[in-house]
Order: sequence, then structure tokens, then C-alpha cells
Amino acid sequence: MTDRPIRSIAKAVSWRMTGTFDTILISFFITGKIKFALSIGFVELITKTLLYFFHERIWNMIKFGRAREPEFHI
Repeated sequence: MTDRPIRSIAKAVSWRMTGTFDTILISFFITGKIKFALSIGFVELITKTLLYFFHERIWNMIKFGRAREPEFHI
């Protein structure tokens, strides 16, 4: 069983929203500048969403750690 690409996209977006919020907070605490923190957050939102999507799609092709679905015979 494999996930469809739309599921990988949804997972990538939801994860990046969480990660981006974290990055913005950390960037703000380090720099003290909200504009700079938002800039960093926006750039990493785009790049890391794309990286996660491709990472997820590659892992979807790897059988490691997957269990087979039971076959039903009628």
C-alpha cells in the first residue's frame, strides 16, 4: 500500500506550518527583528516543504518497515 501524492503534499504543508512557526520564533528571539524572522520563515517554508515532499515520495518507494496487507479470498 502506498500513499497518493496528495497525502504527501498535505503532510508536508501541515508539518511545515508547525516548523515555520518554530523557525520564526527562534529567529525573532535571536535577532529581535520580526521582519527578519518572517523573511527567514518564508524562505524555509518554501524550501523545506519541497524537500519534505520529495523525501516522503522517496520513502514511499522503499519497502523497509512496511507490513503487507492481508489478502482476502472469497
